[in-house]
Amino acid sequence: MRRDHSIPRGELHRLVHQSVVLEGNSLGDPTERELHVWTPPGWTAAERAPLLVDLAGYWGSGLGHTNWKPGGENVPERLDRLAQQGMARAVVAFPDCFTKLYGNQYLNSAGSGRYGDYVCDEIVPFVEQRFACGGDGRRGVFGKSSGGYGAAWHGMNRSDIWSAIAVNSGDMGFDVLFIPTLYDDLERMRKHDFSIERYITHLESQPKIKDKDRMTLMDLAMGAFYDPDPTQFRNMRLPLDPHTGELIPQRWGNWMRHDPVVMFDTLGENLHKLKLLYMDCGNHDQFRIHYGMRRFAKKLAAAGIAHTYEEYEDDHSDVDYRMDVFLPLLAKALNE
Repeated sequence: MRRDHSIPRGELHRLVHQSVVLEGNSLGDPTERELHVWTPPGWTAAERAPLLVDLAGYWGSGLGHTNWKPGGENVPERLDRLAQQGMARAVVAFPDCFTKLYGNQYLNSAGSGRYGDYVCDEIVPFVEQRFACGGDGRRGVFGKSSGGYGAAWHGMNRSDIWSAIAVNSGDMGFDVLFIPTLYDDLERMRKHDFSIERYITHLESQPKIKDKDRMTLMDLAMGAFYDPDPTQFRNMRLPLDPHTGELIPQRWGNWMRHDPVVMFDTLGENLHKLKLLYMDCGNHDQFRIHYGMRRFAKKLAAAGIAHTYEEYEDDHSDVDYRMDVFLPLLAKALNE
């Protein structure tokens, strides 16, 4: 059931992609993945439309963004409406990057796999060849939360691929984002002797995982992305002493090297190459991400990098409506 059946429908193509770069990933995650691609109403390959890639937030996947959404719009339905309202033409890809860590940060890591390369060097050329879209100067990537982190990471690390990015509530400002929650995580792990393996094994044996435990699983997974240890359960380790709460300098330093605010100091110049750099965040994000976004925007301004940063009256949850703002901006920039 769609919200409005009168709107012309684009087509959602359901494909299967076999990865090479994910072969041998340390989590044993599948290399054959479903891939969904939306083309606008009346699309033909002769259009040579730009390509947008959607990076889903943590606990999500591109497949979730194309699934039916009761009482609202999934992303393809939103794109249908935006197309009717005049959004410039674009092809949109929804890769599945879900892992045994329950999500992805879309970078290359020994703890998860080469997902940065997977998106840029496999998904992009696969979609471009199949749909005659994209190409140099005509590729954009967007995402929210962990997907926003991915967009920021790709903008700085793979400016050879991307020409426009949109970062919605993207993970950054790691000290204010993670440190408070890590102490809450320790309390949840206490009954399991602070063992990541025992804690997760217990959760996975239960009929449901509570929301607070879902947050802890996400925090613990960051260790595998930012500071992996192949000798540990799913490559995860804590960046602090569980008994004293003291941050371990080397461990925490490895996390901080992956903070986009810190990463900017060595890779930020690559953002000059973008046609569009759009960022936004709720002004009372419950994970305190707006502080990191403000820091990043401050560095962009100091470096003279053209960008847009907007804050809106909301928190971190259920903010897909912001796509109505940045998807048309991305499509317009890539069509010029």
